[in-house]
Amino acid sequence: MTDFRPMRVEDEAAVIALWQACGLTRPWNDPAADIALARGGAASDILIHDAQGVPVASILVGHDGHRGWIYYVATHPDHRRKGLGRAAIAAAEAWAIARNVPKMHLMIRPGNEAVIAFYEALGYGDGNILVMQKWLDKAREALYPGPPGRTG
Repeated sequence: MTDFRPMRVEDEAAVIALWQACGLTRPWNDPAADIALARGGAASDILIHDAQGVPVASILVGHDGHRGWIYYVATHPDHRRKGLGRAAIAAAEAWAIARNVPKMHLMIRPGNEAVIAFYEALGYGDGNILVMQKWLDKAREALYPGPPGRTG
């Protein structure tokens, strides 16, 4: 299995660059704030894989007491099709198992069929759950385009 390690503070700029290269960042989610939050507590972490000292794959993993969550699964475009995505998921699952987390959840944006197929191949399926949201930060909400077809 490919080795993943916990992210270190000196990895931050490279991890943000990785997420940007993979198209994972959004204007309404500050990646540096997400990193600080994930690394700031015992219930989450960011795991990375290095190639020649540079992070080329990452996964943010955490749990809320009932389920684990996966975010920011990234493999640099130059390192894809080498099993790093599968290894990232395995590393996150091992992290969760070590903390007695009984199941994992993740969210996929609608229309991302390739990512859906990737997770289905790893045993993930529709959890028959509708995710709803309410913005509490109006400034960040203003950056969010909303669902396709939304008007006003």
